[in-house]
Amino acid sequence: MKTLLLAFDSFKGSLTSHEVADAFEEGVCSVLPDCTVKKVCLADGGEGTAEALVSTLGGEWMEVEVADPLMRPIRARYGVVDDGRTAIIEMASASGLTLLKEEERTPLKTSTYGTGQLIADALKRGCRKLLIGIGGSATNDAGTGMLSALGFRFLDAEGKSLDGCGESLGRIVSIDSSCILPALKSVEICVACDVANPFCGSLGAAHIFAPQKGADKQMVERLDRGMHHFAEVIRQYNKVDVVGLPGAGAAGGLGGAFSAFLGASLCWGVELVLDALHFDELLKGCDLVVTGEGRIDRQTLMGKAPVGVLKAATRQGIPVIAIGGSVEQSPELSQSGFSSILSINAEGLPLHLAMRPDVARENVRRMGEKVGMAIR
Repeated sequence: MKTLLLAFDSFKGSLTSHEVADAFEEGVCSVLPDCTVKKVCLADGGEGTAEALVSTLGGEWMEVEVADPLMRPIRARYGVVDDGRTAIIEMASASGLTLLKEEERTPLKTSTYGTGQLIADALKRGCRKLLIGIGGSATNDAGTGMLSALGFRFLDAEGKSLDGCGESLGRIVSIDSSCILPALKSVEICVACDVANPFCGSLGAAHIFAPQKGADKQMVERLDRGMHHFAEVIRQYNKVDVVGLPGAGAAGGLGGAFSAFLGASLCWGVELVLDALHFDELLKGCDLVVTGEGRIDRQTLMGKAPVGVLKAATRQGIPVIAIGGSVEQSPELSQSGFSSILSINAEGLPLHLAMRPDVARENVRRMGEKVGMAIR
């Protein structure tokens, strides 16, 4: 009797991780009724990470009123797992770009304060480990908004508190941490950070990401000057140099703030997810792993969920098949180590039909049948 582990990311815009796994299981079990199927929902640290982890680990959701990127009240949620000890937070739920209309996007004004409020709520509930995804931000405040919500104060030359936003960075002279939440001293924070950009400079937060958030050229230059200035203030404050730290520029400098002020570890998102799911344990006893995402291309090899699955399974000598809605043929993919990389869609199927949930589900089910017949 074969044991299969199904470990899918979502097929974005079409099927959730759950739906992909259920459809594939239906197909493979129609051919191999005696096989054992284990299923786990995956994400790569970006959108959907909290959903995948809370669902798979049997956690619960907490809803909180927080500030959106422009400090307006909204409802946001985060997950709690591990009997209340671990919180899973997506900063985009409070500080994400999708919360703003296009004309509202201005990284001089936007703040991560709401993300700090989510963290504060989790700490007050007794969580002592935080898993945080920082993709999709609307901000370039170097984390000062988030830190302000946790009790840090950023002071100007006159000793007045500054708002935690991008336009304040160049005016910060000193940092007061006397009123930070006590629980911060004993919390473990792991941040899913899937970019290696430094804090500032030509490859830093402002130059690379701020234009996507509404910044024009002048705004980018002002933000980058502010980031350079704030990096020097940090160095004077706690001797930490964030300028060249890989990942420090993620989410408008939020990665650097987590590392420099809260001692967080910055890791690839899929590694954080697999570790939280105890994926190595799930692999034990499996004969085959099937993974996949909506589109499989060269980007898949740059830290996406399927390649994380491949690496983990390869360490235990288990073959891995990858399936996707569309598959790009390339030497990199063919040499990546997957036993097979398969598209669920017939050649020539129009995209608008392929993306329909009912069509995608049926095609995943049929792929399950095909894989089952190959095994049999």
